[in-house]
This record gives sequence, structure tokens and C-alpha cells, in this order.
Amino acid sequence: MNPRRNLFSHALDLKHGYVELSHGGGGRAMAQLIEELFLAAFDNAWLRAQDDGAHLIVPPGRLAMAVDSHVVSPLFFPGGDIGCLSVHGTLNDIAMTGAQPLYLAAAFILEEGFPLADLQRIIASMAQAAQQAGIPIVTGDTKVVERGKGDGVFITTTGIGLIPVGVEISAHRAQPGDAILLSGALGDHGMAVMAQREHLRFDAPIMSDTAALHELVAAMVATVPDIHCLRDPTRGGLGCALNEIAQQSGVGMRLREAAIPVHEPVRALCEFLGLDPLYVANEGKLLAICPAASAEALLAVMRQHPQGREATLIGEVVADPQAFVEMETSFGGRRLVDWLSGEQLPRIC
Repeated sequence: MNPRRNLFSHALDLKHGYVELSHGGGGRAMAQLIEELFLAAFDNAWLRAQDDGAHLIVPPGRLAMAVDSHVVSPLFFPGGDIGCLSVHGTLNDIAMTGAQPLYLAAAFILEEGFPLADLQRIIASMAQAAQQAGIPIVTGDTKVVERGKGDGVFITTTGIGLIPVGVEISAHRAQPGDAILLSGALGDHGMAVMAQREHLRFDAPIMSDTAALHELVAAMVATVPDIHCLRDPTRGGLGCALNEIAQQSGVGMRLREAAIPVHEPVRALCEFLGLDPLYVANEGKLLAICPAASAEALLAVMRQHPQGREATLIGEVVADPQAFVEMETSFGGRRLVDWLSGEQLPRIC
């Protein structure tokens, strides 16, 4: 028998119970919350040790590290929730360096009064996402704030990964003549969250695209090791992601509007709300910048992967000391794709 079981006189009421301040107090209630929810869902040898940190075996090479905080509202949305989103978001940040993720850590800020049933659902979603990705959650932390001082649950995840030898992917490496590739349609995540938040209903529901992209990236890097830049266009969408790269590399970007895929329900909702899909958050798409000579080979391997079936060439990098991002419109004109001013959709990821 596990001796820790003797600490608890009864099991957590996961159906009717709520988060209490004592669940973050470092005592018996916190130990029970960790054991019956977190350890049960994320079970692995590192967590079972219950040390303050995980003792990890890391292969030789360059490490990549990323941290991401998740404050999405609502917590549950078509196609996902804050749990799987917190796993996918950090795995994708690691993958955008060209690295293969190795381990994840997770920290939770819980609000007093948050239903334990919802917390269990979020933790189960995280566990499933991590298991499907093949990346263990090896350590974590939990804090509880007073009622009204949070918004149910905030999750911060940290990941580390290993960058393959010879891979140098950076937002500083875009060069004039490079091709700009996009792995799929824009705006699914942001519009799924927005539709759920505003209780909008459609004949064809909009589903979040939240997904882990590291396996897609691994296939891409194996085929074209000389990829110059990778970026997942999350907050600020494609428009801001390209402006960031243009500024960091000191180049311009030329896009073709007709080549950029947007699913019709997303396009219709954006038009209804007065939003531009270029600036809507995505959680399962990436953009890649590579030498033009490698573009066809990279597109081919992307389209063979479930996360890249809709991959397409959307433009090219050009010489421009102003580092402008421009769009060739469907009507034959040009317009500037500037930085987003303010925030189109708050609390989206």
C-alpha cells in the first residue's frame, strides 16, 4: 500500500467539489489534490519521485527552451481547451527552433471556487495531448488565489528540446529570394474561441486547429535541413509573425492574397465581425521560409503530413530596407500588411 494514502480520510469529490485555498497551502489538502489529480493523470517516473525538480537525462547537443502562459477564455472551445492548448503551445514553440521536444513542465494558478470536475477535465486533456505527442510532463507547481483574483485557471508550460546538428533556424535568417510557405488555413483557432465566447452557432461549426507540430517539423527538417525560419502564427496571426521576421532579418515580404487559404466559415465570421484573418490566432499552423530551390521539396513533405495537407506557397522574401510586408490583392493591387494595432481578440491563447 502507498503510505501517502493514509494521509487522506476520504477521496476528493471530483463531481461536486471546488478548489479551496487549502489546496495551495502546502499541506494535506494540497498533497491530496496533487496525488489524486495531477499525479494520476501525468504519471511517470519523474513525477512519482515527487522531488522539487526532475532529474533529466539530456542527450549532447544544443538545447532549445521555451515557456508559454495560457489564459484563454472560455476555457473550453470547439476542438480543444486550455489543457491541450497549454501542451501544444509550448511544444510548437520548441519545434519552431527546429528542435525535437524532450520534456515539459507545467505550473497552474487556480482560483478558489473553481470546480474540481472542470480541473480534472483540463488535466485529462493535457495528459492526453502530452501522451499523443510522446513528451512527458516531468515536474510542475500549483498555486491557489482567492476567489475573484483569477479567472478559473491559468497554465504556464515550459519545454526543452534538442536541436539537430547542422540545423540553424532563426528569424534572422530570411534572405531575398526565399520562399514563404504556410502549412494550412488561417484563423480556425481564434474564430472557434470567439464563436464559443459569443455563443454563435453555424451550420458548419468552426473547430480550433490546436495541434502539436513537432513531428511535422521533424519531417521538414529531415528533408530540407537548410530551412531559414519557422514560426507558428499565434497571437497577432500571420500578419504580425511576418512583420517580426521582416524586422529581425531586415528584409521585405511579398504575399499573394489568392494563395492564402482561409476556410469559408472562418472567412464569413471574420467579415461579419470586421476582422482580418491575417491577424487571427492559430494554434496548429506554421509558416516556413526556405531557399526558393527547396520550396517544392518542402511543400511535398508538408502535404504528406496530416498537419500540412493544405500547405501552400504564399509569397517570397524581397530586398527592402524598410522591412515592409506587402500583399498583392485579388484585384491586382497592393496593400501594406502592417503590425496589428492593439489586439483583435483578447484572451485567445
